[in-house]
Amino acid sequence: MYRHFIKPLGDTFVALVAFVVLSPFIIITAVLLLIANRGTPFFFQKRPGKNNKIFLLIKFRTMNNRTDAAGKLLPDADRITRVGGIVRKLSLDELLQLINVIKGDMSLVGPRPLLVSYLPLYDTTQARRHEVKPGITGWAQVNGRNAISWPEKFKLDVWYVDHISFALDLKIIGLTIKKFIKPEGISQDGHATMPFFKGNNNA
Repeated sequence: MYRHFIKPLGDTFVALVAFVVLSPFIIITAVLLLIANRGTPFFFQKRPGKNNKIFLLIKFRTMNNRTDAAGKLLPDADRITRVGGIVRKLSLDELLQLINVIKGDMSLVGPRPLLVSYLPLYDTTQARRHEVKPGITGWAQVNGRNAISWPEKFKLDVWYVDHISFALDLKIIGLTIKKFIKPEGISQDGHATMPFFKGNNNA
């Protein structure tokens, strides 16, 4: 009952209220990134959702498009702006995903939506993370975020799929607020966020 009816309705209602309440922060963040990026403050990318259905994710753009002499994008750590770093540290870049929740593409709580290119790299168990809608925050995010390995992250995602409940979602939201106050696990050593997943033999 909770997974199929109460959770989707609750997601839409809470996301609508949160978007209205947080709209001043969203507008201020957009203006600051518009200046810092010298261009659009928004980032759009196709991501796989429930049952691998592709949707368009919207976030705040925290990195610029600087390239090297050959025209290749510089590493993430070299492209993230000062404002972008603050926005990412405070997780403000995720606020626009409330729109994805309102549209029904995402949930407030669930496995984070990753790249489409990762789909063929998952093993059978890891692929189960797509049995539910992806979330703005999730069990892996409050248990290490980007500081843990890909196999650990996927294991936590699948554990969440098997244990979804109202109490667990409330716990995750509470832990997310706690980590918002005291940010940690934002990146792995040597990376602005986390290295790309290259398959289980390279994780």
